[in-house]
Amino acid sequence: MLAQLRPAIVLTLILTAVTGLLYPLAITGVGQTLFSAQANSSQVMRGDVVVGSSLIGQNFTKDIYFWPRPSATSPDAYNAGSSSGSNLGPTSQVLVDRVKASVDALKAGGATGLLPADAVTTSASGLDPDISSDYAKLQIERVAKARALPAETISALVAANTRHPVLGIFGETGVNVLALNMALDDVKK
Repeated sequence: MLAQLRPAIVLTLILTAVTGLLYPLAITGVGQTLFSAQANSSQVMRGDVVVGSSLIGQNFTKDIYFWPRPSATSPDAYNAGSSSGSNLGPTSQVLVDRVKASVDALKAGGATGLLPADAVTTSASGLDPDISSDYAKLQIERVAKARALPAETISALVAANTRHPVLGIFGETGVNVLALNMALDDVKK
């Protein structure tokens, strides 16, 4: 029995060292060397201060900023500790009421016509940092008025911050709300 036990213990210790220590250290080293920003939570900095992450949305509510899509997290919108979708079905009165409230808020902000789906519906995680370019364009007049800036200036910022599909086919056109709002704050009147 000792002849079988000793190789089993030695093999367990070797595999533990390789898979539990060497491999994680090697992968961490590669990640920090080649993909430092991603390995460190894709932090967005303003000077020496972390203002957010390019991967997690923030709840901008003032008229001087572009609004993100609604968030299903609770108790607060864009609560990263409570990431989830609403899981409400199309016949849910709670969903209908929430969508109506979003439509009413957008119309009070000056929106007219058909609204993009992401303007009134939550994402699967409730933390989506991006909005569609249609939703961004819908907000240009409101933001321009609130900031007393020409709509053309705001429109140019939206265009400059619009991300397009890679090779024209991979991904969707979208705008990172945090990046766009930071660009807005940098505009001088």
